[in-house]
Amino acid sequence: MDDDTREREISGKTMRIDRTLCIGSGNCVNIAPEIFVIREDNIVDFQDETPDIEEGRLEEAAAICPVDALILEDENGEQIVP
Repeated sequence: MDDDTREREISGKTMRIDRTLCIGSGNCVNIAPEIFVIREDNIVDFQDETPDIEEGRLEEAAAICPVDALILEDENGEQIVP
């Protein structure tokens, strides 16, 4: 994984951020502010601490991304969103 990709296990799912695609819309931050933050470069990243949250909110945060920069996979590595 390179510096432009972040990955974190949250609530048993794997959330990946492709920071090369992110345009900093902040939609995911609005849905799950305890998970995502917009950094100084105006690109989304994970908060330092990411608690477990409802699965539906993770899916919604990934689905609302206008450029599909958030990828959510289940515990088997199967892509859920997008």
